[in-house]
Amino acid sequence: MRKVLFGLSGLALLATTAHAAADPGANAPVQYEVSFENAAHHEAQVVATYRGAPKGPLRLNMSRSSPGRYAIHEFAKNVYKVSAVDGAGKPLAVERTDPYGWAVSGHDGTVKVTYTLYADRGDGTYSQVDATHAHLNMPATFLWADGYDDKPIRVAFKRADPSWRVATQLPVVAGAADTYWAPNLQYFMDSPTEISAFTLREWKVTDQGRDYTFRLALHNPGTDEDADKFVAKLKAIVPEHIKVFGELPKFDHGTYTFIADYMPQITGDGMEHRNSTFISQPRSLFRANFAQLGTASHEFFHAWNVERIRPAELEPFDFTKANPTPSLWLAEGFTQYYGPLLIRRAGQSTTDEYLAALSGTLNGVVTGPGRLYGSPQEMSLRAPFVDAAAALDPTNPNIFTSYYPYGAIIGLALDLQLRGRPQEAGKQPLSLDDFMKRMWKTHGAPEKPYKPADIRAALAQTTNDTKFADTFFKASIEGSALPDFAPLLEQAGLKLRPKAPKKAWLGASRIRANGAELILDAPPVPGSPLYAAGLEVGDRIVSIGRFEFANEADWTDALDRLKPDDATTIKFVQRGQMREAPLKVAADPTLEVVRFEKANLKPTDAQLAFRKAWLGSEPEASK
Repeated sequence: MRKVLFGLSGLALLATTAHAAADPGANAPVQYEVSFENAAHHEAQVVATYRGAPKGPLRLNMSRSSPGRYAIHEFAKNVYKVSAVDGAGKPLAVERTDPYGWAVSGHDGTVKVTYTLYADRGDGTYSQVDATHAHLNMPATFLWADGYDDKPIRVAFKRADPSWRVATQLPVVAGAADTYWAPNLQYFMDSPTEISAFTLREWKVTDQGRDYTFRLALHNPGTDEDADKFVAKLKAIVPEHIKVFGELPKFDHGTYTFIADYMPQITGDGMEHRNSTFISQPRSLFRANFAQLGTASHEFFHAWNVERIRPAELEPFDFTKANPTPSLWLAEGFTQYYGPLLIRRAGQSTTDEYLAALSGTLNGVVTGPGRLYGSPQEMSLRAPFVDAAAALDPTNPNIFTSYYPYGAIIGLALDLQLRGRPQEAGKQPLSLDDFMKRMWKTHGAPEKPYKPADIRAALAQTTNDTKFADTFFKASIEGSALPDFAPLLEQAGLKLRPKAPKKAWLGASRIRANGAELILDAPPVPGSPLYAAGLEVGDRIVSIGRFEFANEADWTDALDRLKPDDATTIKFVQRGQMREAPLKVAADPTLEVVRFEKANLKPTDAQLAFRKAWLGSEPEASK
């Protein structure tokens, strides 16, 4: 999930500890005041003041999209009780001109708008207000006015509880409690804010002669020990991220903040920002066994990849429509590849744990049907239809492979191919890290947004092999071909194999019991036995051969007894009609990746060295 900021300076500060920066927002022409008198009922009261308004009606807008998301989100539906006065307090006429905006006329150059916001979804896209906190994603919270895009903004928060504090990447306004500023609308919209009685932890990282402060603002029902353990894990992964790119981004004012909400009313999510990230899950750190580290690693990698190495199609970000790019396979997918990999390299997971997760990702992309319908670039451009988008009419789930796992597997393929390329004597083998460093030096520092052709050029420069880059792009980026992963993984002493080759498989991704009926609850996989037999979502499965179904246990029992290549018949009710069709049972296509040692194979010293260079050293206790 990406943020687009025109390469502006960012400022990530917490009010409780940060010094006040020089304040261009002191006399900002746009000023917001936010209060939470009715927090128990999820309402925020917002007052927006615009000074220096030109003659004629002032157009006010509510965003329809949010940086980091690719679909349309109708934030205006939660804005009501809109009123306005001029600089003298005289009431002004407010006309709702369309579902997304209002016009305020008759002003004297100053427009002061008051409105109520309903907010009860806590994640990276929406806002949530309740008795425990206020999490504000800015596009879901604040009206904005035409003509003020490049104007400084000042915002003041009134805490609903005196124990609450403010966590944001916005810099503080000197001498004004709980007041912050932004240089313009784009930066303001990229600066979500958590206001709660969070736990604060800080640590220092020195890189390239610069000192950086890292912060964790943790809203969580756990203990101080939980916070300390999570910080220790964050501390461990940060150096591994730095190694990939060779340096930290030059975080504005030397600060980076993890804003973490792990409360039961929260929705699981992760959203990166220029100098911060918002990460959420409804389980506490303890209950999730600190699995939140995965999201934190993913979002932190975005500090380089997308925050500064950015697709050109995403800027300037347009808050009125979807913002598509064909490069999400790199922006999101490569980030998805590196998130768990760097946790492994940092020793925060074992090789077997890493491979178990990798198996799931690889299996879903290689054996899934989505690649039959499009390349990684095609899947990237479908993002506006799938990235938290909502529609009433059903869609075919088999035609889409998410650019997250798709891009991750592209990253895996490229990494293993680069590591296996012959090198000149005395030179280290190449890796995907070298490609990311090239992208960083070319498009991240300094920030120069890229297009697909620039990615291809960076790969050619990394390998000094234009033919390799052109072939890879044509086959696996513009096309949907993937290499044979078995020999690539064998370089690291890893075995790619069927997980359960003797298990029956029919192609039903989801079965639901409804009383004494067994319902196919999702479309069958194209090419699967059920698909070939003509079944569709919603069909009631009556029997397969001698097996009759009244509950899910009957279904499981039948799969245990059926064997691959069995030929039988299936009876089902489809839209009121009883049907019968021949059924040829298939073998479970699920793949897994395991170490040679777990497959009764002995890896060579070269394979073990390859594995160590790729995945890092294994803790002695885990060997």
